[in-house]
Amino acid sequence: HIPIRIGVNAGSLDKEFDTRQDMTLVEKLVASSKSFVEHFSSRGFDDIVLSAKAHDVPTTLAVYRALSKELPHIPLHVGVTEAGALRQGTVKNAAAVGILLESGIGDTMRLSLTADPVEEVHVAWELLAALGMRRNKPELVSCPTCGRCGVDMIPIAEEVTKRLEGVRAPISVAVMGCVVNGPGEAKGVDLGVACGKGQAVLFENGTPLRKVPEDKIVDELFTEIENRFGEK
Repeated sequence: HIPIRIGVNAGSLDKEFDTRQDMTLVEKLVASSKSFVEHFSSRGFDDIVLSAKAHDVPTTLAVYRALSKELPHIPLHVGVTEAGALRQGTVKNAAAVGILLESGIGDTMRLSLTADPVEEVHVAWELLAALGMRRNKPELVSCPTCGRCGVDMIPIAEEVTKRLEGVRAPISVAVMGCVVNGPGEAKGVDLGVACGKGQAVLFENGTPLRKVPEDKIVDELFTEIENRFGEK
């Protein structure tokens, strides 16, 4: 009862399907996948998970949607193969796998990246967290900079992101750059700051705690985080 993953890849299709001119790539991947499943099933082996990967998002979506309909009893291993380096690969995997998971398609996954393999795990967790499926660490809510921003926003958000890596609680933390949208956005998070000119208001669940000067924003925020949720 040790499962085997059947892997079909757009770049290495069996000649039986690869050379056919009457089939699209999607049809070839689906047909090849089904033939392997039938091969295993005819020999009494059903502990399988199936992947049929391509390097582009549209093909990936079409193939897995078709497989989920034609082989609904087979667990699917989803992902975009050869997706590229960290930034491009993250975007392509998030687009394809995010759509599939939100649609209820996918049982296991690998988010292929030309990067340190650890990054694949980080991106996978971030994707699951963004979809509301699984979260085991903090989420940062931060706004883009604009003309209303009263502080140097980007370094603050970057420092908060770095320090949140040491927090193991699945909390939400907001860093907002102005008093127009900041207080409203901070209502939906556990802790946050809404920045004004040279200072910020520290919030807990939308309730103001106190004002802090710009050079103390990050330290004061993490004092509250540590007091409530602990910091590694």
